[in-house]
Amino acid sequence: MNPIVSIQELTVYRGKTKILQNVNWEIESRDNWVLLGANGSGKTTLLSCITGYVTPSSGRIRVLDQEYGKTDWRELRKQVGLVSSSVRQMISDEQLGLDIVASGQQAVINSWKPPRGLERKRAFRLLEQVECQKLADRPWGYFSQGERQRVLIGRALMANHKILILDEPCAGLDPVARERFLEFLQRLATQSTDYSPNLVLVTHHVEEILPCFSRALLLKGGKVLVEGPVRQAVSAKNLSEAFGAELSIRFSRGRFQSRLRPV
Repeated sequence: MNPIVSIQELTVYRGKTKILQNVNWEIESRDNWVLLGANGSGKTTLLSCITGYVTPSSGRIRVLDQEYGKTDWRELRKQVGLVSSSVRQMISDEQLGLDIVASGQQAVINSWKPPRGLERKRAFRLLEQVECQKLADRPWGYFSQGERQRVLIGRALMANHKILILDEPCAGLDPVARERFLEFLQRLATQSTDYSPNLVLVTHHVEEILPCFSRALLLKGGKVLVEGPVRQAVSAKNLSEAFGAELSIRFSRGRFQSRLRPV
């Protein structure tokens, strides 16, 4: 079976600045990935290349057996879900939870046409899957940050995305809300349903790496520093190099903890 994402020798320039350099990365079916790196390491640009919003300067990108530059990336983009702050900010406060989930079917935002029939039933079923059925008739403006993230995941599942990119989904959550969201994400990832995409988690925090994530990619200065099984890639040595500081790492009960070593 071919990888669902295959990136070979990807390089991206902006003017004379090299943002990504010779990046190679493959996502196999059913592998869930963590993407780690300091600010400016190239994480956002790499994701934007996968979703077709940034044009590579050189290299090859294949997503779901379609090659960038040889297919309509606007259509392919509909199979790659993205949960990010940019999507959250575009949703109107008056939109209801059920309508937001249903809008994923046509990849639109702020649809004012209520879902009907099978579409409505499926949207409600997905609200139940993301544990937010109580939000079906509640306006977006009254959602908590954690509820917004869950509903956006439901919206992505509505579209039958094969890949779901979670771009710092815990940003803005307090410690309790963060843990509850992470517990939910672990439950979601271990469900066996027709709507279970591959997950890619983008984060700065190793504490957010859940047992459901099997592999990790660390970027530094636009290059791949290391990639491989999570327990091997997420080491004190690799993280210290990636973030430019001496870090210690502890792994306990399936979760990581990091600390800055005293100077």
